[in-house]
Parts: sequence; C-alpha cells; structure tokens
Amino acid sequence: MILRDLAHVRTGDKGDISNISVIAFRAEDWPLIERAVTAERVAAHFGAGKVTSVRRYELPQLHALNFVLTGLLAGGVTRSLALDAHGKCLGFSLLDLQIDHRPGQSASKAED
Repeated sequence: MILRDLAHVRTGDKGDISNISVIAFRAEDWPLIERAVTAERVAAHFGAGKVTSVRRYELPQLHALNFVLTGLLAGGVTRSLALDAHGKCLGFSLLDLQIDHRPGQSASKAED
C-alpha cells in the first residue's frame, strides 16, 4: 500500500527549509505510519544529495508526524527557479511512499 491510503499532508517553507506534516486519516493507522515513515526513508525518497538534513517530530495526540527538510528547496523560495518553489508538490510526492503492511497491523485498506 502507499502512504496516501492512510494519511494526508500539509506543507510549508521558510528559506531553504521545507516542512511536511503527515497526518493519519484514522487513529488506528497511526502506529503503522509512525513505524514506517522514518526520517531516513523520507530522505531516501527525495534522493541523496538533495536534502542536507531531515528532522522528524512525532505528534501522537494529533496522529501526525512533522518533517523538517533542510536543503530541499534549491536555495529557497525566492532564489529557486524550480517550478514548485514552495514545495507543495513535495508533500504529494511523499504520499507515494510505499508502506509495508503485514497482517495484524492496523491499516485503513488492509487488502491493498
């Protein structure tokens, strides 16, 4: 299954830093998301060399993860010629992350 089956995202930016929050649709999927969506997997998803650091913050009361990615915006919103200067599409890209679902784990769409 992919992350978009379990969660939605919100994004923001400040300079060369992109912020991507991953929020579970259902509370029962939170443990699976928390286990599967690590800072290392997020960095690898966006490609080696593009991100200089990834910090992950857990917000269990909101069933959410917040990722702060440094270096991903190619110099920052006002300096980049990138089409997606604000990083909005980065959040949608992260939703394509594959989630390893095993029997016995909570998941909204267990049969995917």
